[in-house]
Amino acid sequence: MNPSTTGTQRPRIHAWLFGCAACTACAFLINVTAQPRPRARDLGIVIGIYPTGALNAITDVNGVRVGHTTIIEGDRVRTGVTAIVPHGGNVFQDKVAGAVFVGNAFGKLAGSTQVNELGTIETPIVLTNTLSVGAAMDAVVRYTLAQPGNEQVRSVNALVGETNDGGLNDIRGLHVTREHVIAAITGATSGPVAEGTVGAGTGTVNYGWKGGIGTSSRTLFLRQAQGEREQGYTVGVLAQTNFGGNLTIAGVPIFRSLQPPRTRAAAANDNGDGSCMLVVATDAPLDARDLRRLAARAIFGLARTGSSYSNGSGDFAIAFSTSPEMRSRFNETAARAHVILPTEATSPLFEAALEATEEAVDNALFQATTVRSAHGAAEAIPIDRVRELLKR
Repeated sequence: MNPSTTGTQRPRIHAWLFGCAACTACAFLINVTAQPRPRARDLGIVIGIYPTGALNAITDVNGVRVGHTTIIEGDRVRTGVTAIVPHGGNVFQDKVAGAVFVGNAFGKLAGSTQVNELGTIETPIVLTNTLSVGAAMDAVVRYTLAQPGNEQVRSVNALVGETNDGGLNDIRGLHVTREHVIAAITGATSGPVAEGTVGAGTGTVNYGWKGGIGTSSRTLFLRQAQGEREQGYTVGVLAQTNFGGNLTIAGVPIFRSLQPPRTRAAAANDNGDGSCMLVVATDAPLDARDLRRLAARAIFGLARTGSSYSNGSGDFAIAFSTSPEMRSRFNETAARAHVILPTEATSPLFEAALEATEEAVDNALFQATTVRSAHGAAEAIPIDRVRELLKR
């Protein structure tokens, strides 16, 4: 049973494929080319009131980079890694303001306690499967220690999240390695982001359909003081979708007319179980308090798509600001001035996060392709049927 390993209209998917006919130990770095599956906007679905960035992706936030490692092995392994790098410098030396919001803590978000205590993120953010969090943490620590300038570093707070892809993947086989994680980080780029059945979304299931990675962004302008010209900001969201509920797209109750096939993988979503990891980036100068509130809006945005936030669904959001004004420098002790966006100005950013989250989930579903393995199968949502229901 062969999986479909693509699911994006955009190139630059870094995929490590194992189990080739010649040698099971061989690994190949390949580029997956364009596929015909659409994004939400290609179907005429416009979520909310704010315009998207040029790419309609988290990488519309200047400096943010995303990388994927997609792992396919024989008929059992369907998993991977997705890395989000906040900026192009040494993240440990130049930490970004950050926060975590937990909708339901049935999951593993390693490093979250220090983020919420100190209000900073000091490593790339890595997403993978549930049982590979340890391997990912080891890789992030090693990557950070190896960066020039970090020779004296003795503590690293790796930030690693997960969802459980055991419905399609041999999760107990612990197939994600240190090399896979480092490849995702070092291969991260700005520009278009591969979506669907890639990286940490390779083996995920969403609303009983094949889930995956999705992203979206919003741009807006805020007047910071009376008489001042407006300042433009961007909010971008990346989602690793693996949760259940009653699928709703652009307010249309799709679940009433269209249900996924009754596969073993789809059945795991019957009670809404699964998980969702959300990463929210912005260039607005928000402090940790308001970043946590921004992350909360991303979690709230899942409700617009029909999430049931079940007992067995781990729903986490990480938010960070790329604003240089809000960064913390390693071993910095001297006082310095910050420019912080007033709390009263945050509402448009909150709405932007709601909109981008909803669209990111839609993009993950639309871009994902059918995956089959020895463990189960998850069908790609039928685009023509969705288009028909939306027209009604």
